[in-house]
Amino acid sequence: MNHSSATDRRQFEQMSAGELSDFQLKRLNQLLEAVLPHNRFYADKLDEIDLPLTSLEQLAELPFTYKEELSNAVHGGHWAANLTYPIERYVRFHRTSGTQGRPLVVVDTPEDWAWWVNSWQFVLDAAEIGPEDRALMAFSFGPFIGFWSANDALIARGILTIPSGGLSTQARLELARTHGATILLCTPTYALHMAEVAAENQIDVASLGVRRIIVAGEPGGSIPAIRERIETSWNAKLIDHAGASEVGPWGYADAKQLGLHIIESEFIAEFLSVETGAPAGEGELSELVITTLGRTGCPVIRYRTGDLVRPTWNTDSENNFVLLEGGVLGRSDDMMIIRGVNIFPSSVEQILRSFPEIIEYRMTAHRVGEMDALSVQIEDRLNAPERVSKELKLRLGLSVDVSLVEMGSLPRFEGKGKRFVDQR
Repeated sequence: MNHSSATDRRQFEQMSAGELSDFQLKRLNQLLEAVLPHNRFYADKLDEIDLPLTSLEQLAELPFTYKEELSNAVHGGHWAANLTYPIERYVRFHRTSGTQGRPLVVVDTPEDWAWWVNSWQFVLDAAEIGPEDRALMAFSFGPFIGFWSANDALIARGILTIPSGGLSTQARLELARTHGATILLCTPTYALHMAEVAAENQIDVASLGVRRIIVAGEPGGSIPAIRERIETSWNAKLIDHAGASEVGPWGYADAKQLGLHIIESEFIAEFLSVETGAPAGEGELSELVITTLGRTGCPVIRYRTGDLVRPTWNTDSENNFVLLEGGVLGRSDDMMIIRGVNIFPSSVEQILRSFPEIIEYRMTAHRVGEMDALSVQIEDRLNAPERVSKELKLRLGLSVDVSLVEMGSLPRFEGKGKRFVDQR
């Protein structure tokens, strides 16, 4: 479904709960009618479901979809299991990063890619991007979805889009300077790394003229300490975004920078309580479950994302889409229970990034007997890990082993940062 203007998208954001529910039900039935019976994966999973659905509550009767199921490849053993059409119908190829399990190949039809591009317009609206802007795409343009759909969404919006795949960080900084980039798209990690490289080369990134930085791929964009550090370094406003290759671009920053809105005109979101497994209440820690509404060639229905969030519907704002306070807080498989306390890597990252002298870090989870334990390595200009240990103890209530490593010895990342090593 095409969203032709910002006015159209605003109307979706302002729908009442009842209007949104009716709209989602209609779109869901349209999706199911389009993909069944051609999609063998869902024809098998939904063979006992009476269609069309008469209420959105019936969605809970459908089975969940898990990434492991999608990895059971079809069509010669190379493609995701949930394809609706013969492979000749598809024109876009992408593969997941493999940070969670083995890489998964997903493909899109021209119609589905147009849906990606249209969904991205919500993110670009939040960033207040207009025809006078120039966008620097600071990612590799490899098979990972990265900012491919953002690139095409910017072009569809009429924005001059500057690719920089294959360039060094210093070359990208020079490209931003010489060609007047006003928008930067990258991971939070890479925005910080670019600022670090700029400082090493006597480049003042705050004076380059970049006014908006759109980030994705990591939780950092919604973590206050990281967001503040990026915004201060670049003298620019940071806009967070969330999505996944197998799902689509489902989230964008709210106006008050409190977290992420889910694009509920294009995705149905459910929330499962981490504690009980039942539907979660207001502000409860929960796993995000998503159903796509506009992607017929590679749909996911009740997909267990593994992302942990806290939903709130009482936002007192002009946007009625559900808000995830703090964005994506972590992943269910990354959560550690240390001496009875639930800890996420993003919680530790929030504290570490509050120290401007810490250039890079790595967290390692391991077992001590039957208990989870955490250690942290840091590159620290002050060479004073004791103050970091003290702050972690104060804010987490836990003793964490913090050690120094040589400056420049920890890896840097252009794509998703891999700072959390799980040895449990």
